[in-house]
Amino acid sequence: MTGSDPAVGRPLADLSVVEFASFVAGPSAGMGLAQLGALVVRIDPLGGGNDHLRWPLAANGASLYWASLNKGKRSVAVDVRSAAGRELVAALATAGSGIFLDNAVGRSWLSYEVLSARRADLVHVRVQGHRDGRPAVDYTVNAEVGVPHLTGPESMEAPVNHVLPAWDLLTGATAAVGLLSAVHERSVTGRGAHLQIALADVATAGVANLGWLADAELTGRDRPRLGNHVHGSFGTDFTTADGQRVMVVALTEKQWHALCRVTSTEEVFRALAVALDADLDSESERYRLRETIAAVLRPWFATRTLAELAGRLDVARVLWSPYRTLRQAAAKYASDEDPVVRHVDQPGIGRMLAAGSPLRWPEGSLPPQAAPRLGADTAEVLSSLLGLTDAELGRLLDDDVIRLADRGTG
Repeated sequence: MTGSDPAVGRPLADLSVVEFASFVAGPSAGMGLAQLGALVVRIDPLGGGNDHLRWPLAANGASLYWASLNKGKRSVAVDVRSAAGRELVAALATAGSGIFLDNAVGRSWLSYEVLSARRADLVHVRVQGHRDGRPAVDYTVNAEVGVPHLTGPESMEAPVNHVLPAWDLLTGATAAVGLLSAVHERSVTGRGAHLQIALADVATAGVANLGWLADAELTGRDRPRLGNHVHGSFGTDFTTADGQRVMVVALTEKQWHALCRVTSTEEVFRALAVALDADLDSESERYRLRETIAAVLRPWFATRTLAELAGRLDVARVLWSPYRTLRQAAAKYASDEDPVVRHVDQPGIGRMLAAGSPLRWPEGSLPPQAAPRLGADTAEVLSSLLGLTDAELGRLLDDDVIRLADRGTG
């Protein structure tokens, strides 16, 4: 099942990874590895885990969320509450390539100490909420690091949560990088590894890496809430003649001059710079005068439709994008020949949009693959990775320790 020579876009085809994780961070790490060709085996509790029916849902109640985060994986359905089921999970975690990814905090029977006693060169990556074992999700750690106080319109006093679980996704990506690093080290030294990564630490590192924590400490001030303005540069939104909105950004001097040329405001801003003794080629000066600049540019955008603007801004090499709703974005990707987002035939759901790996290889990349039904691969994986016979599989089925493909949703 692990293959031999990696195919185009499948550099990890010789690796098998066992994943026992739910929600976003752990499953997104496994999905990223599967999109690079690894055999990723999900261990699913009988009937599905806590996230198996999480919103958004298809019309029949199947989880679009679960299907989208578990593309290209195999599913083994096991009764993880039984002693026999736990033995199967431990055996799977140490089988094949000996790579185990989980967020099973508090399950002592899946600790590195227990599992590495079965296989000394095990690579075990555990995703946590807080490093001390306390639970956390993206929305709680985002609050802890101060981002909601930077989000939203200037008139808001209350914190504003954003809906994208960015720290979850970044945790998953970092976990995958750590896992591959440990596998590489094992190939050199023969030693296994136990890596732990906490969602809260990823969020803290994220805001620190942007200089936000250093700025707050050194200035003694909180960063102001700016609405749609870009902090430290010029960037804001404009309304078009047909009621659409666009986001325009000028980070560099070249981008600033492109914006001035296409809007025919070069003379206006030269005069403004003299009058205000400002150097608008400076990013910080454009930020300081952001409201004045926006006021000068606003009428130009307000008298042109989005279609008119699109051609002019693109030709002028202005940094911009239209605002789209999710429905508009879905319609665009459904109609385009997009290399990342395509339709897949998802068991239990039908035809749906799904993403493949955004990595592009010279020869191409793997298109998205469907997620498995719960337990769809139970017999195949247990037979291939653990060598169980048909008789042994039959006994486990009779004892309800394992389950084959779930005929319900998912």
